[in-house]
Amino acid sequence: MKTKLKAFLIATTALGALAGGVLAQTPPAAGGAPPPAAAAPLMQAQPAFDLSQLPATRGTVKFFTMTPRGDVDGFVLADGTQVHVPPHLSTQLVAAVRLGDTVTVRGLRAAAVPMVDAMSVTGEASGQTVVDTGPPGGPGRGPGGRPDHGPGARPPGGPGFAGMRPPPPGGPAAGPPSEVSGKVLTVLHGPRGEANGAMLEDGTVLRMPPPEAMRLTAALAPGQTVVAQGPGIANNLGRMVDVRAIGASHEQLTPIQAPPPPRGPGGDGRGPGRGPGGPDAPPPPAMPPAAPL
Repeated sequence: MKTKLKAFLIATTALGALAGGVLAQTPPAAGGAPPPAAAAPLMQAQPAFDLSQLPATRGTVKFFTMTPRGDVDGFVLADGTQVHVPPHLSTQLVAAVRLGDTVTVRGLRAAAVPMVDAMSVTGEASGQTVVDTGPPGGPGRGPGGRPDHGPGARPPGGPGFAGMRPPPPGGPAAGPPSEVSGKVLTVLHGPRGEANGAMLEDGTVLRMPPPEAMRLTAALAPGQTVVAQGPGIANNLGRMVDVRAIGASHEQLTPIQAPPPPRGPGGDGRGPGRGPGGPDAPPPPAMPPAAPL
């Protein structure tokens, strides 16, 4: 129900933005002469409905969250509330909001976890509002045109995302092997409330597939000390590790199972030709020794 409502809100917002653009066109002057040039303001799509009808959450931004690609996909407030923002708004979000800023978020609150799936984020210091009107590319990419929502959702940085947006400053996501350790501050969740990692007390983001995060619920409980290894990113926006192994210590590291490849023709979720009777998927390559991030 939540996903359908969010899709409806995004679709109506996109239609309102399109209609506004058409109505704002300036008619040509008499005689066919072009109208005088005017400075083009920074335009942002305006919603076709009143966002103030959505629940409001106000707080101070403590840490940003990042995807394995390096896109900023939200933040954690000082009271521990996670705010999820679609990764395609990464550039707009970091331009409007900085660490320590007070923000007002309008969106759908998760029922069982302290998480908000944001439709808009307003930074009080900048006065800017970031509105989710769906990603570039339009419909056909999941309900409401959002590739990170719905049954056909694609992971950030996967097929269909190439060229859509650059990662934030600091380089691409596929960083060198690294190792971090610390106490878990909170479990992180995706837009549908599924656990997909954790945040340490120093703001480090640990990302892993939702099934693995569910399997390791006890290890990711707030207050637990963990050691995590995997390729990482560190820049002025924060630090992220795409976890390959995690545990309470070096002697207790548990490998993280990679998600299966996309379902192929005649396959069973393990790629083309890997249906019943087909060869098993090759094991993941061994990681070289990790260095501190």
